[in-house]
Amino acid sequence: MTGKELKAFFEEHLVPSRLYKIGGKHNHRICMESTKDGWDVFFSERSEKVGVMHFHDEASACAALKNEIRKAMEVMYGLTWAGA
Repeated sequence: MTGKELKAFFEEHLVPSRLYKIGGKHNHRICMESTKDGWDVFFSERSEKVGVMHFHDEASACAALKNEIRKAMEVMYGLTWAGA
């Protein structure tokens, strides 16, 4: 999965865009950002990367971001996507 495909998945499953940022960072969002040696998934707080998970490929980073957003949706809204 690519970042573009993941964004389409989130849009299809009505994930609020205020929860995530793909391709950079934005305060108070779960972010996925390209680095010189792979991809980082993290929460952005006051321009700091919190809880950084580093991956060597985009597909693994997308899977991690998808899982983090799934957990956030479940906690915040009591719902998530089934079997996707």
